[in-house]
Amino acid sequence: MIIALDGPAAAGKGTLAKRLAAHFGLRHLDTGSLYRAVASRSLRTGEAPEAVAASLSADDLAAPDLRSGAVGKQSSVVAAIPAVRAALLDFQRNFARTPPGAVLDGRDVGTVVCPWPETVKIFVTASPEARARRRYNELLGLGETPIYAAVFADLAERDRRDAERSDAPMKPAPDADVLDTSALDADEAFRTALGLIAAKTRGRE
Repeated sequence: MIIALDGPAAAGKGTLAKRLAAHFGLRHLDTGSLYRAVASRSLRTGEAPEAVAASLSADDLAAPDLRSGAVGKQSSVVAAIPAVRAALLDFQRNFARTPPGAVLDGRDVGTVVCPWPETVKIFVTASPEARARRRYNELLGLGETPIYAAVFADLAERDRRDAERSDAPMKPAPDADVLDTSALDADEAFRTALGLIAAKTRGRE
């Protein structure tokens, strides 16, 4: 089984993906962490993002600043570079196709990384206000001192950049279900996703 969760930042994809992976006994890959790792090392070392993507290591994925605001902002920039996306595509596809399957969350999993008909695709979204509140609270939890208006503006800019990039823009796959989590807590989103997956996989066995 391959489950693809796409959508904008702070919509709840990561939390949902981890719970689904645990529920179904699948591996989980936050594809955004790959781009965050590229951004983190590039910011720290001055290396070109293309060079970092071609030599990404497990140590890069364990960098302590992956969830910081600065790295998050830069990750959207490096994700718009075609050479970076190409370098990371095979890694993601191999991960997805390794038995018993996987849950991948990101921006273009259902449209580019795993576009196959057998992939269960869900586009997870939420209102800009709900996502900004979540991201603001996440940054507070990391010990940062964010300004809500700045967090809101940053998310809006990332949405624009992710949706308008020429290579693999963020959008729902034609056969994806849309899950709006604006008014849902984590448990409600999980139950709704299970229902969507059950409906998609019914009769496959």
